[in-house]
Amino acid sequence: MHRLLSVPLAVATLCATAAMAAPEAYRWEIGPIIRGKNYSQGMPLHPRPARGGWQFDFPAGSAVAGHVHYVTFRSGPIAPDARISVRYRIDAPPGTRFVPQESPGRPATVSLYFQRRGDNWSAKGRFEHYRWYAPAATVRPLATGEQEISVRLDDPSWISVLGKTSGATPEAIAAALADVDRIGLVFGSAAARGHGVYATAPARFTLLGFDIR
Repeated sequence: MHRLLSVPLAVATLCATAAMAAPEAYRWEIGPIIRGKNYSQGMPLHPRPARGGWQFDFPAGSAVAGHVHYVTFRSGPIAPDARISVRYRIDAPPGTRFVPQESPGRPATVSLYFQRRGDNWSAKGRFEHYRWYAPAATVRPLATGEQEISVRLDDPSWISVLGKTSGATPEAIAAALADVDRIGLVFGSAAARGHGVYATAPARFTLLGFDIR
């Protein structure tokens, strides 16, 4: 049975979501947790509160120490023409490298993503279009210092799990945006966005700002 919101209520819901600022640290989850297993090994379930945002320490030394994959929160539906902006800082000793645990020869990256409610993580059938990763031009290499990522949701270059763009599948991304469960940051490489990263020395990621408007 389908449940339909009235038009005014639907519009109000989307507008409210579009003006969302970063929730408190305890509402962010370090994961993903799939069938009871947390893939961010060696990490706490939530980041620590920090002034103006939150922070976590990368697992350090090798992949055996752990790796961080997804840091997300539950957002609800998002206006399809909204912009997501995030500011963050990475602190680490000189010479520290960030390593994608599945592809150690590639540069480590961070990027934005969102996920439709009810995803079974198989990427098969309709689930191919349940996870969306930000356009390649907005992917950032992990490096010390302060950086910003900003991307519009109506950019036609969002990428679904198996590589199809939102411009080629507008109905699929529209359905996902109308039923968003989680949104946040993914750590990995350009080829495997959320497959996990560790650092070669103690390093810290601090979220300075995150908003949807």
